[in-house]
Amino acid sequence: MRIDSHQHFWRYDPGRDGWITEEMAVLKRDFLPKELIQRMREAGVDRTIAVQADQSETETHFLIDLAEENSAIAGVVGWVNLLDKNIDERLECFSRHTKLRGFRHIVQAEHDDRFMMREDFLRGVAALARHNFTYDILIYARQLPGAVEFVRRFPAQKFVLDHLAKPSIKAGEIDAWANNIRALARNQNVYCKLSGLVTEANWKNWNAETLRPYLDVAFEAFGTDRLMFGSDWPVCLLAASYSQVKEVIENYTRDFSPSEKENIFGLNAARFYGLAA
Repeated sequence: MRIDSHQHFWRYDPGRDGWITEEMAVLKRDFLPKELIQRMREAGVDRTIAVQADQSETETHFLIDLAEENSAIAGVVGWVNLLDKNIDERLECFSRHTKLRGFRHIVQAEHDDRFMMREDFLRGVAALARHNFTYDILIYARQLPGAVEFVRRFPAQKFVLDHLAKPSIKAGEIDAWANNIRALARNQNVYCKLSGLVTEANWKNWNAETLRPYLDVAFEAFGTDRLMFGSDWPVCLLAASYSQVKEVIENYTRDFSPSEKENIFGLNAARFYGLAA
């Protein structure tokens, strides 16, 4: 079974979705399951993980409802206020929803590069394992040193790094990022999504060779047992179609063994998120 480990849905709201600038006008519309499922079928993908894009419990319930209505949505990564003193109560409430597999905070938007080391945030993350929830790490490359320190606090918590921490591919910056990726990957409880790369490159002038050095680092650091394909649809449409994004990883792994490909395109995501068959 082929699984897309990372994509988004939304009903476009100009007030809420202010992060979508004029340069990103292609995203200023609704993106819902019917359209994605068509793209998935064309690309030979069976199921998907829907990931939050707005920091609200309303968003979490929106994704849960979509998942309950669409069998192709295997799991949801939602949002909950991890700084809430009553976090265990909130997580207990969300535990009733079987397709809700984990949570994410948009740490990349926090001005403090050490936001994840705040005591109230650490307390919230500590509660996730008690309720069998995963955590998606969404950060920029400059925040990787803090992420390394952060994950070391929770050796039993399941973490996955989104978008390889958004390396500055367009600027060709790689050395510091690569060193920090290797440090993060030494923690065996941390997985990584092969997602979001095309939008960190030049949107109109990228190619497979542009991305290859960054994929080389990811595969060296995490191996084929902790990497998972993710489309980042519809954000990927800024630079590439759904099929083009998948082809990047397919072409890179062309000479890999069948079992390695199965891991990257589905089994690792299923294991990480604890998906039902």
